[in-house]
Amino acid sequence: MIEYLLLAFGEAIMVFGALGILRFPDVYTRLHAATKCDTGGAMTILIALALMAHAPTLVRLKFLVLAFLIALINPMVSHAIARGAYKYGIKPKVVVDMYAWDNP
Repeated sequence: MIEYLLLAFGEAIMVFGALGILRFPDVYTRLHAATKCDTGGAMTILIALALMAHAPTLVRLKFLVLAFLIALINPMVSHAIARGAYKYGIKPKVVVDMYAWDNP
């Protein structure tokens, strides 16, 4: 039962993340939506699959390792993409520019 709730929750995160990608105005907010979609949705779905798997323990462990790697790597990669976009000259469409002090 909990597996199906986790799957539904992960799917909802993915749907809302996809809507955010379509609706948000600039690359930074879209990247934020995509990161939440990837990290939250994929991790929740992988944990549900690990609970649902009628397979040896090694398969379940692989699902959990994938979820851990997504949690570890995805935020760093998204931050690097945002920094690269800012250094390339793409300005955010927001009032507060947190990286303005970083560039001389």
